[in-house]
Parts: sequence; structure tokens; C-alpha cells
Amino acid sequence: MIDWSGYIGLILQGALVTLQLTVLGSALAVVMAFTAGLARVSRSFAVRALATTYIEFFRGTSIFVQLFWVYFVLPFAGITLTPLQAGVLALGLNVGAYGAEVVRGAVKAIGREQREACIALNLTRYQSMRHIILPQALPLMLPTFCNNAIELLKGTAVVSLISLTDMTFQAQVVRAQTGNTLIPFTVILVLYFLMSWVISRSMRWLERRMTRGLDGVRG
Repeated sequence: MIDWSGYIGLILQGALVTLQLTVLGSALAVVMAFTAGLARVSRSFAVRALATTYIEFFRGTSIFVQLFWVYFVLPFAGITLTPLQAGVLALGLNVGAYGAEVVRGAVKAIGREQREACIALNLTRYQSMRHIILPQALPLMLPTFCNNAIELLKGTAVVSLISLTDMTFQAQVVRAQTGNTLIPFTVILVLYFLMSWVISRSMRWLERRMTRGLDGVRG
């Protein structure tokens, strides 16, 4: 008779690692999304070109290759990362590249009359972006940001390839030790769903809060 309490505890320890990867990776992804997305609407050709190169590179290559490159190749350049750091960096840069296009699209979607109003008020480009454009663009970004965060959560499973003890890694360990596939993988299936549900509900709550009072501005 298998004592599943210890094995479930092992998977829950892996869930904490998955949660760390999701939170830290999402934070990095948001930073990269805004940095590259706003750079894409810059007046400087060099800045736009640099942002475009980053976006196209990370969208056009496999996350598996990116993860292995970060973890196994960077040490040859004198940069050694822990498995957690490598996972956060690879996931954050990858998802951030997709998020950058979301930022650019949302900023471009703000009506021309809003930009003309900024000019009429003699606002600088920074002031216009900070006080007028971004507050209206952010609610447009949130639904896709939500999808990106959930994709990042699901993408954390790849870190098991570099021996990081996330949920998938621990489920594989339990499977190897017990010979049972159904229970460990059903447990992580439920855990992935619950985490995705929390992300989705949190984003919807945030979207409702951010859209309050903007109807008048857009009108």
C-alpha cells in the first residue's frame, strides 16, 4: 500500500517552485514588454531596431533552445545561473517579447484626438504617455497579458529539463518511485488549473478597477 501523503507533499513543494517561476517570470516579462513595446513606438530608429530584434528573436526561436542556451551556454561567457534564475530569465524574456507587441498595439490603438489634446495642452511626449496614453492603453493590454501569464505558467514545465524541481519534475519523480502515473499527473493537472484560475480572476478584477472612470476620458 502506497503512502501518498509524502508524495503529495513532494508535489506541493514543486508547486511552490512553479509559483516562484510564474511570479518572477511574469514580473520580468512585464518589464520587458513595456521596455520593448514603448521602444517600438520611439522616434529613434536605433531604439526601434533594437526592440524589434529582441522581439523577433525571442518569438522566432524555441523556448527549449532559449532555456538550454541560458543555462548551459552562458557559463562559457562567465555568467553562471542557478536553475531557478535560468528558468525565470528564459521564461521572462520569451513571454516579454510577446507582451511587447501587446503594449505597442494598445498604445497605437488610442485615438488620434487624445494625442491632439496632449499637443493642445502643451504636454511633453513623456507627460502625454504617462498621464493620458498609458492609463487608457493599460486596460486594453490586460486580457492579453492574462493569457500571456497563463501561458508562462504552463511553460514552467520546461524547466524540469534542467533539473529544477517544479511540479512536473516532482510528478515524474513520484511516477518513477511508485509506478503510478494517474495520481501524480492528475494532482498537477488540478494545481495548474487552480493557478490559472487565480491568474484569470485577478486580472479580471484588475481590469474592472482600471476601467473605472475612463469612459468619460475616452468620450
